[in-house]
Amino acid sequence: MSVKIERDDVREMFSKIAPTYDLLNQLLSFGIDRFWRKMAIRSLLNRFSFGQPARLLDLATGTGDVALAVRRRLLGSTDLRIVGVDLAFPMLVLGRRKADRRGLGVDFLQADALSLPFCEGTFDGTVIAFGIRNLEDRLAGLREVVRVLRPGGRLVVLEFGSPGGLFGWIYHFYFRWILPVAGRLVSGHSTAYNYLPSTVSSFPSPAVMRGMFQEAGFANVRNRPLTGGIVQLYVGELPGIDL
Repeated sequence: MSVKIERDDVREMFSKIAPTYDLLNQLLSFGIDRFWRKMAIRSLLNRFSFGQPARLLDLATGTGDVALAVRRRLLGSTDLRIVGVDLAFPMLVLGRRKADRRGLGVDFLQADALSLPFCEGTFDGTVIAFGIRNLEDRLAGLREVVRVLRPGGRLVVLEFGSPGGLFGWIYHFYFRWILPVAGRLVSGHSTAYNYLPSTVSSFPSPAVMRGMFQEAGFANVRNRPLTGGIVQLYVGELPGIDL
């Protein structure tokens, strides 16, 4: 069953859970979320040629964990701009505070992923961690990323998957029955953590997602399951310019 996503509802919901967002990410994933982000960053940076200056976009940045981790990893790079974009302004406020506290240069901007305020070819690379499922139109979101990436640019997407077997049964039981209760108790929001399993259960399969990447304009598209398939890591690259 598909889940209809309204961007205003998504913005309101994530704005309300912003104060407990980081804590719940760590608690509900048992800390594995750090490993998932590390793998996404490695896939973004590995054997990749950046422009001068390098420009990276963290889309659906939340409180900026991915953007800040990239900035920390590339701390010695002076010719680097990282922009974190999110629909929920309270998330960005928290991200800005973390960046200031850690002395890390990241720009945060409130914007809609389906209509980004950037010129064509602005960025070398883009990462979306657990945000693409919240878009009203995922194909349109991928096409918008294509627009703001330069030729040869790279997109990395982290999103929840659907593991099978006994492990999958345990995971789905936890995701559907335990996670919503724990999320409601900590965040105080009555529906946010029911929304999460509903969007994950209706999310396209890896094969469908790879096809969507290709339809948007990406080449060399691949995916890799992490933690037994709890999470899927997708990578796509834009064709370069033939000289």
